[in-house]
Amino acid sequence: MANSSNLDLSTMLNSISLQFNRYFSICIFLFGTIGNILNCFVLSRPSLRSNPCVFYFLISSIANMISIACGLTTRILSGWNMDPTTTSVYACKFRAFIMFVSRSIAFWLVASATVDRYLLSSHQYQLRQLSCLKNAQRVTITIILCSLSLYSQVLYCYQANNQSAPLRCYGKTMMCRLVTDMIYTIITILCPLIIMFIFGLLTISNIRRQYEVASGQRELLDISEKKNSKTLKSVNHLHRRRRRIDRYLRHVLLIQVVFLAVLTVPQTIEKFYTTLTINQIKSSLHSTVDKFIYNFVLLLTYLASGMPFYIYTLSGGNTFRSALFDFLRINK
Repeated sequence: MANSSNLDLSTMLNSISLQFNRYFSICIFLFGTIGNILNCFVLSRPSLRSNPCVFYFLISSIANMISIACGLTTRILSGWNMDPTTTSVYACKFRAFIMFVSRSIAFWLVASATVDRYLLSSHQYQLRQLSCLKNAQRVTITIILCSLSLYSQVLYCYQANNQSAPLRCYGKTMMCRLVTDMIYTIITILCPLIIMFIFGLLTISNIRRQYEVASGQRELLDISEKKNSKTLKSVNHLHRRRRRIDRYLRHVLLIQVVFLAVLTVPQTIEKFYTTLTINQIKSSLHSTVDKFIYNFVLLLTYLASGMPFYIYTLSGGNTFRSALFDFLRINK
């Protein structure tokens, strides 16, 4: 009786996992691809593209789009047993390499955007000067090159038709899996999240300090503005606009960090659990549950890659929405 119940549960979980791959993957693919394409168009608008933080967001959106295109297409095809990475060694290696590299680039660029917000909010002139488009471009090139070299081992480690792993395209040895899992968990996920958290707190501290200084100088500024109101009017308008954009970017950044942590950390835990228990003898039901959880948390990571546009639209204030409406109006 118990065996029959376990078999029924295993069959149900396999069926749910199959439906996830077929239909939930398609929804995430459309959701993420459309969002990232719109992100690229909106963030490249003249009113935004000169901002270094926006530049980081723009390249991050391109990396997310590549991650979704390489990763989710094979998940969708696997729902109909048409995934070429399960049988082709070259397709398996290429897909894993591009997916890991693009995700690493996306995470580190968001972390770099957090550091940029900290630099820009600093009371030290030298630190504020480091927040510029040229430095953002240099950092981006460095991140891309480091990510490419970091995951070069995937081209050796990954193999197709792997029967003892949660996915048919997976690391071929225990050492390969441990190395890949360590790099992915620590360098691609945890380190950027820690940097986002630390520099997010430092940015908040800088902003509070600025408010304290501003309140102490308010009377002096009011007197000065009365004497030079015509001269300062346009300058103040531009300054307020830049501060508004910076405020929205900080808000967007905080929300994005929370979503990234919630949607990606479960996969890192599951990857380590799967690798460390690979040699344990498991029942058929236990193995089915492990694969079901792994497939589910894997899809969550693609959801994280597809969410930035919707975060920017809902929490980015009028700045981002105005740029979006301008783009849509021009392209009617």
